[in-house]
Amino acid sequence: MGGCDQDDSHMMSEKISSFKDLRVYKLAFEIQQEIFETSKRFPTEERYALTDQIRRASRSIGANLAEAWQKRRYVAHFVSKLTDADGEKAETQHWLDTATACDYVSETEQTALLEKCTRVGQMLGTMMAKPEKFCKQSS
Repeated sequence: MGGCDQDDSHMMSEKISSFKDLRVYKLAFEIQQEIFETSKRFPTEERYALTDQIRRASRSIGANLAEAWQKRRYVAHFVSKLTDADGEKAETQHWLDTATACDYVSETEQTALLEKCTRVGQMLGTMMAKPEKFCKQSS
């Protein structure tokens, strides 16, 4: 299988050997860790509700990216897993809005995290629009 180029076309292309090298994965991982730290402040009665939901959704963004990378030999599978990652990103945004409405997250924290989520969504959109940049078939 041929190499895969980096996801931001305006930057110099770099070879990537693992999903961990993708900028979108690194940003998704950053979001999940920030949400983990922020959610430690949620009330204990939210442990099995909001806390678990927002952590699971935010962690699933990167997990789906990892799966997409492993399935990049097949464009349809690759795009399907990227679509799943985008869905988990949207769910994370929903739970973040909920946490803010409940006064568990400040509007400043919410804005910063939502901006990162938006950037992940843009990067995923770029990848889904041009999957062939990532799914080069061996000849």
